Amino acid sequence: MAKVAVVYWSGTGNTQAMAEAVCNGAKAAGGEVSLFTAVEFDPSTLSEYQAVAFGCPSMGSEQLEEAEFEPMFASCEGDLKGRKIALFGSYGWGDGEWMRSWEETCKGDGAVLICDSVICNDAPDEAAVASCEALGRALVG
Repeated sequence: MAKVAVVYWSGTGNTQAMAEAVCNGAKAAGGEVSLFTAVEFDPSTLSEYQAVAFGCPSMGSEQLEEAEFEPMFASCEGDLKGRKIALFGSYGWGDGEWMRSWEETCKGDGAVLICDSVICNDAPDEAAVASCEALGRALVG
């Protein structure tokens, strides 16, 4: 059974709803899933998981949340080489530049992005929830 971590930050609940959908998809695929907020996740436990989904909304000028999520993610970067990961998050403006930048960072770290990242404008609609569930299933597969 694949052990999967879903780690997120959410200011309005939109990215949290996406994280919960990722968890549902991973569980439906038979994964053992742990859900963490950014402050709850201990990067030193990264090696305990076969795959990790990171979720963060676009903040400021299309960047990761700086107080909690970005420092946690930065502390994980040295251990991402060869690791299966997936990315997701919501946005309220812009065109998804923060996600493209984040994907490039992860690729530069040597992470294995196992599927297309999932982004949605504001609260996730049915299509975004379905995409998050598919992302969760891909983490297990």
